[in-house]
Amino acid sequence: MRIILASSNRGKIAEFQAYLKGYEVLSYGEIMKPFEIEEYGKSFKENAIIKSRAVFGRLGDKNAVVLSDDSGISVPLLGGIPGIYSARFAGIETNAKKNLELLVQKLKEAGVERADAFYTAAIALSTDKGDFSVHGWMYGEAVTNPKGNNGFGYDPMFIPKGFDKTLGELEESVKAKFSHRARALELALILLKTLIKDRK
Repeated sequence: MRIILASSNRGKIAEFQAYLKGYEVLSYGEIMKPFEIEEYGKSFKENAIIKSRAVFGRLGDKNAVVLSDDSGISVPLLGGIPGIYSARFAGIETNAKKNLELLVQKLKEAGVERADAFYTAAIALSTDKGDFSVHGWMYGEAVTNPKGNNGFGYDPMFIPKGFDKTLGELEESVKAKFSHRARALELALILLKTLIKDRK
């Protein structure tokens, strides 16, 4: 069984491949020309399923499993932003650095140096049996003084609960034990094993 990742984000791809050792894991860009997928969902779950379903539809391989995720950071003090718009917070034609800088700016405009925040990861699996999804969360604080070069996205400005360092300062091996994506992947693995068992 091949697991195809419906993502072109190098950081996410590396994270998935590290966690799904023992499986043949490929980015969809390795086997087909990448194409634009309109994320019109109103939740992380909806957007994750939209992406996995779109890639599965183009694959034409009933034996493949397409895995995707939609994830982001939410700051309740700011009304929950950026939420599902985390990847394009500073605009459609943007990058991770600009997204982070805008969130830092929003916190400063609110008159705070740190605020409660949480990450959400929705992972979807599309197969010939249908679409499935699971969630994972990680809680902590968003801060206005980003630190560290590890990870990607908003990691340098997020301090997970129980730590005094940002995700950008923590080693990948440490984050893999409690991150939102790791928790969602743990549940996704249960689904994968069930799907494999059903095909035997």
